Amino acid sequence: MPDTPIEVHIIADSTGDTAARVARAAAAQYVGYDVRIIRHPRQSSPEGLHDAFARMHPDRARTVVFSTVVDEGLRHLVTQLCTERSLPHADLLEPAVGALREATGQDPSRVVRPVGVGEDYFKRVQAMEFSIANDDGNLSNHLREADIVLIGVSRSGKTPLSMYLGYLGYKTANIPLVPSLPAPQELFQVQRWKIVGLTIDPERLAQIRTRRVRAMGSHAVQRDGYTELIKIFDELDEVTAIQRSLGCPVIDTTDLALEEAAGRVIETVERRRESASGR
Repeated sequence: MPDTPIEVHIIADSTGDTAARVARAAAAQYVGYDVRIIRHPRQSSPEGLHDAFARMHPDRARTVVFSTVVDEGLRHLVTQLCTERSLPHADLLEPAVGALREATGQDPSRVVRPVGVGEDYFKRVQAMEFSIANDDGNLSNHLREADIVLIGVSRSGKTPLSMYLGYLGYKTANIPLVPSLPAPQELFQVQRWKIVGLTIDPERLAQIRTRRVRAMGSHAVQRDGYTELIKIFDELDEVTAIQRSLGCPVIDTTDLALEEAAGRVIETVERRRESASGR
């Protein structure tokens, strides 16, 4: 397998589901390559596009851009940014729109209309409600109902990530793993492809927890070693062992933007689901 991964960045004015499916189908033709699909959904402004491109690192990974952008100005800007950076680019929507233009003799409206807007809207509302109701181990629903289950130590980014995944339409439960306590039995009963572990750099975690304790104005947690670096190392070791026992992939959230972390979780779960179903 080549050492350098390939990152396919999805630029979309909706969820990016269509482009992600095409990217997975294309990546299936390159078995042996480490292909990672990263979504930048809901792009509606030049500023958002510039931010998305700033998160691409062609120096660290071979980078490809797939786009499904309706707005003419934004579509041209995507092409321009790819050209300036010498990034391979596939505009997935324009050839299809061009064929319909030729068939109808009419120009497209260039209005963003998510496919199946009613179904998409209600699905996302239900997913957001599910993610809120099943946050931080407070399981109001059985884990079998979840699309994604996130597990990791406290303050590793589970809650904001699960809320964002809910916004994208994925029913997400997140469960904190606590050292010296067994993992909830429900985790061993859920389909394993749904489970994704999160981890984070110990020093970064100590900083986040320290700020959290100060904001709460409490010292009780700190005395229990909640913010002590040496105990955080031990805690991460224990939690890693639990994640390993569940056979789940682990994503390091230390340097990931929320959108990128969500994209990695989605692609990991969908790839494992397809593998489990034999597709």
